Amino acid sequence: MVSLAIAIILGNVITLTVFLQTRQFRTPQGYLKMSLALADMMVGMLVAPFSIYTEILLMVTSSPPAWYQGSEGVSSGGLLGPWQPCKLIGPVFAGCTFVSISTIFLMTVERSVAILKPLHKDTMVTRHRTLLLITLSWTASFLLAMAPLILSDAFTLEYNECSRMCNYTPLWKDRLPPPNGNIMLLFPVFDFTLLGGTLVVNILSFSSIRRYSRKRKLLAEGGSGGGIHNWCTHRPSFSDIKAAKTIGILTFAFTASFTPIATFVLGNVVGYQWCNFSFFAFWILTSSSCCNVIIYSVRDQRFRKGVALLFRRGPAPPPGEKS
Repeated sequence: MVSLAIAIILGNVITLTVFLQTRQFRTPQGYLKMSLALADMMVGMLVAPFSIYTEILLMVTSSPPAWYQGSEGVSSGGLLGPWQPCKLIGPVFAGCTFVSISTIFLMTVERSVAILKPLHKDTMVTRHRTLLLITLSWTASFLLAMAPLILSDAFTLEYNECSRMCNYTPLWKDRLPPPNGNIMLLFPVFDFTLLGGTLVVNILSFSSIRRYSRKRKLLAEGGSGGGIHNWCTHRPSFSDIKAAKTIGILTFAFTASFTPIATFVLGNVVGYQWCNFSFFAFWILTSSSCCNVIIYSVRDQRFRKGVALLFRRGPAPPPGEKS
């Protein structure tokens, strides 16, 4: 847990620093990547350390803390009950997860515009619109994360002994669920809707890239024609194609890490516990917060150059001499 938290924080701090210091990343795509890195960094700074703290507390004390599963401090639901740390950590983890999903969706849409409408990408995807969408993404994600506590008193947040994290927990146990007991289904509905939309947009983008590759091969083989000549003036750039492939890899990696937790949420709503499975599901999702910097390092030459410049320690230039 400790090494994972350190890796998440360091990786995303490096990512944010490179993006902020490199002028080339001050683009709509760069802002979206910074939003994703910020959400991942919050997981590393708040969620994972709190789990580490609770585990250490359980080892050194004889009684569990007030936020531990089954304690009196988590016996009441909604926002009106006594405050305990899980009422902060739980929504932060859920909110950051929703931010990651919505940001990956926005990144996919942004790249699809560059692939499908290369002549219109600068007018359709602007910095102002991107920043507005990022703000809406964060606001909607955290409102959704708080929805089970705001709209229902049938759920509480507690530190789960299985997942080793703060989880939403139903309070009805062996009784029939209340009318608003299915509100947790909003989580997988939101998640799978955006992930499904991301998949569809990726399919459209990669279909266009495939057609482009075929036409480029035809040109290389000596094909000619007015249609091909006109197409050449509207083709996507190589950097747009590579960025689309990188985002496709990001989408695949996040979907693979997110699917177990989505399955757990669905099972939890219908009454299954899945203790061992929940531990791996939550921590697989958490570990994905340090994957993006690895993907950027492998796929993005500008990012690698930015990291190299960040850690390069050369002699300071003499006064009056440009570096």
